[in-house]
This record gives sequence, C-alpha cells and structure tokens, in this order.
Amino acid sequence: MARPRPQDMSEAQLGFQPRKAVRWLAPKVLVTTGAQSFVAEIFGSYADKRELQGSLPTTVHDHAHHDELWLDYVADLGDGFDATFSVASLLAAPQLDLGEPTSRGQLLVMGGDEVYPAASTSGYEDRSKGVYRAAMPVSPPDPPTLLALPGNHDWYDGLTSFLRVFAQRRPFGGWQTAQTRSYFAVKLPHRWWLYAVDTQFNDYVDAPQLEYFRAASEDLQHGDAVILCTSTPAWVPAGSGGATKGYDTFEFFQREVIRPRGATVRVMLSGDLHHYARYTERAGTAQKITAGHGGAYLAATHRLPKELTLPPPNSRVREPVHPTRFGLAARYPAHTDRLTAGIVTLPWRNPGFWGLTGFTQLVATLAMLHGLTESAVRSGVFGLLAAWSPALVVAAVLVLGGVAFARIDLPATDKRHLVAGGLHAAGHLALSAGWALVIRWLYHDVLPDGPASDWLAFLIAAVGTPVVIGFLDAEVVALYLLVASRFGINLNEVMAGQSIEDYKGFLRMRIAADGTLTIFPVKVEKVCREWRANPDGADTDPWLLPAQPLTAELIEPPIHVPRTP
Repeated sequence: MARPRPQDMSEAQLGFQPRKAVRWLAPKVLVTTGAQSFVAEIFGSYADKRELQGSLPTTVHDHAHHDELWLDYVADLGDGFDATFSVASLLAAPQLDLGEPTSRGQLLVMGGDEVYPAASTSGYEDRSKGVYRAAMPVSPPDPPTLLALPGNHDWYDGLTSFLRVFAQRRPFGGWQTAQTRSYFAVKLPHRWWLYAVDTQFNDYVDAPQLEYFRAASEDLQHGDAVILCTSTPAWVPAGSGGATKGYDTFEFFQREVIRPRGATVRVMLSGDLHHYARYTERAGTAQKITAGHGGAYLAATHRLPKELTLPPPNSRVREPVHPTRFGLAARYPAHTDRLTAGIVTLPWRNPGFWGLTGFTQLVATLAMLHGLTESAVRSGVFGLLAAWSPALVVAAVLVLGGVAFARIDLPATDKRHLVAGGLHAAGHLALSAGWALVIRWLYHDVLPDGPASDWLAFLIAAVGTPVVIGFLDAEVVALYLLVASRFGINLNEVMAGQSIEDYKGFLRMRIAADGTLTIFPVKVEKVCREWRANPDGADTDPWLLPAQPLTAELIEPPIHVPRTP
C-alpha cells in the first residue's frame, strides 16, 4: 500500500528525516568516520562480504530487447537533502529538455557512496532511499530498474546495510532494485554491455566476483562494447607515491574477462571525486568519465592532470599493453580555485570545529601559562624542563598532527608535508603563546590588585580562550588550507570544509538504434533550498516541489561514442 502523500515536510509526514549536508570537519564526524574507516579496512579482509556473496543467486540483467535504451548514472548522492533531492527530482522527471528531448532512464545506475558519512539502515533511509521515494513515490506503468555499486562509505559497516537496501529486490521509491550482489553485469541493446565491479577499498577483484563476470562474459562477442563502472576513478593519479594498484586491478579485469572475447571497454565511469571530469582518447573515441556530482560536497577540479597515459608508466601489468594517451576534455566546475577562498567561513559553517579549536587552544594556552609562570620561579635545566614540559607535549602533538594532516593524499615520496605540517603547527603555537603573554600582561599590569583580578584573569582565560581564540584558531586552519591547497596539499579538505552543495548533476545516456552511445552530462548550477509539499499531485509526481523551478543544463555538448573504436 502506497504511503499517503505528505501535507508538509515533517518527519511524520515524509517517513524520513531530511538531513543537512555533512559537516566533514566536525569533531563527531571526524572521530566516528575515522574509526569506522579504520575498522572496515583492518577487518575487511577477514570478513569480506564479497566472498560470502558467492552463495547468492547470480543474475545477468538483460535489457537488450529495447531498440533504443535510456539509462542514467548518478554517484556520490546520499548527503544533504537539498542537493540529493534536487538531483533525484530531475532523474525522476519523465523528460528533460537538454537541447533535445531526453527521457528518464529505463535503467538507473548508482555509482557508489549512496550514503554519508557512513552506512547504516537509518542513514540510507534519511539520505537516499527516502529522498528518492519522495522524488518518485510510485512506479510508473513500466518501472525503471535500479542497480547500485558500493563506494567506500557504503563499505564502512562491512556492506551489511547496502545489501539490505539494494540486494533484496525491493522497491526504491518508484525504481525497482534487481541485483542480488554488490556487483552486476547488464546486457544492453546493440551489443553494448555494462559491467560494475566492486573492488572494496580500491583493492582486488575477489574470486566469486571474477567467476561471476567470467560466466557473464561467455555471451560477449568480438566487437562488443563495454561500459565499465568502478567505485573510484583509478585512471586519475592518487596520492600513493606513483603506485598503480587501483588501475592495475582494472587492467587485470579487462585481461581476464573482456579482452579474451574480443570486446573492448569504450567508456569507464566512476564517482568518488565529487565533480565532473572527462578524459578522451587522443587517437580514438574511448572515454574515462568521473561523475561524482550527485549530491555530496563539491571537490576541486583545477589541479586535475591535463594528460594521462594508461596504463601508467610504472604499471605492474604483466601482459604487454600498448600505452594509450588521454586528454582532459572537460571539467565541471572549471574554476574551483575561485571557490577555495570560501574556507574562511569555516567557523560559521562548522561550529563544531570552532568548538574543537577552542578546546585545543584552551589546553595549549594553559600549558603556555604554566611554562611562563613556573619558569619565573624555577632555575636550572631540569627546572625549566619541568616548567615547560606540558607546553612541549602540546607542541609535539600539534606538530605530529599537522604533519599527518598534511600527509593526506600526498604521494609517499613527497616530503612537503613535513614543511606544511610544521608551519601549520607553528601557527597554532604562536597564537596560544601570544594569547598567554596577553593574559599575563593583563594580570600583572592592567587588572587591579586583589582577589577580583584572579577571577577576572580566570574568566578571560576560561571564556575568552575557547570563544575568541578558538575562533581565530579555526581561521588559522582556514588560512593554512587556503595556502596549502595552492600547492596541492589538503586540496580535498579545503573543499570538504565548505560543504558546497551547488554544482550538482548526473549523466543521461542513450543507446540509439544504430548502436551509438550518446552521453548527456547534466548539471544543476544551483540546487533548491526551499521546498513545498505537493499533496494534490498524481501518484507518480514528487511529494515536494521547488519554490523556484530547477534548471537542468548540459555541462558540455553530448558525447557520441561509437560501438567500435
């Protein structure tokens, strides 16, 4: 029985709680997500759900009977309600005018990270399933099929919630789930195929999964074309010291499954990086596309490499493969360097982080005051060490933390994190030392003598430090991120700290009767932030309508990919 159409946006009416965008630098998010990621990566190899899926039914999804097929692709979607629902409502619309009429996908592929910050049953309900149900509450007469590939955030609970939501063939709003495992193969019209490979944490292809795709590839013929969906854009160099393990995994997959049949990968699709970027083959028409702009915070595009050679020069692929050159053909948004300055609003955007820096400065300032006070009455090396030992401990923690923070996503051979982390820590220590000197000056030279001065000094330290100096310390972090990102350090963090919800979109694709694949890269420049209930709409109409109509446009002209190279 269909749920009654809501009269307002309350949780009781909607059946889920619309969530705000994740504040990635908030202490709770940092701690819980970090802990879940650590546990998932450590224990994932000991309890790999992909190995257990070998006992589940196998299905090759057949959509080849269509003369023309529309399919949609969206990734990195389960974040804040406004961005996710803006994209979902466009995906649910029967038609979109993108310079020419385009139809809702008969197949919707979700390319990873269907929930943030970590997988849970309630997280999926509030951040993706409930949102998409609100966009298309009831299936149309010919229900579109939904297939989903897990990303790293879906893996944080070992894939338990993901399999409950997507692998039990239950409705997902008006879409019908059809898969039984976390990976899938789809037979498309006119000798096109879609393979979605689950590599867990950018690791390997497990034996049951490899067996599944080998069996699916028995119907591949010489000259067939494959769309290969992956959970990470392994073709873009990551901060791994030149390691090519991620891309080598997909080269291995192609060598074992696709190339022996004479088929070729014509398009590789991925999310994970929250932007749109397309690399095109220099001497051909193959495409590598990152389309992770389905709802999560915007990621930078301005430092993407202009040229790629695949496989990478230091690849460990054993079989001789002729290197292929790809060039950056399009990116969206194009000038994210102009958006990095927004990090200066960090304390307002993320009050929890302001609280963290306030607490850090309180501890550091007290340690500095202890050193200043005790060093005035102690003498000798050991006396000074005793006086300044708390400050030295704080300094060591800040330096180590700063270096580790700057190390994120940098290649192992890149030592710039030592300088960046050291300078970052020095900024925090200089602020706490300067404030400690101000407090001492106020206590000795400004405040009146007597017990009242003790209380005033205490209030200044206990209240002024976390509020005022904590704010300034958060701005020290913002300034560090702004400067460091100019050198390619902490580039993800300067964007994550802003949680930018605009610049979203998805891919719409069509396989025409002549076998040509056309890709329409869709953008939503501004997501809607004001919604009103639509209680009188038809059963398949969205529950909520935007206060101002959403505008869907093309990022670039449609890309035409022939079936054969």
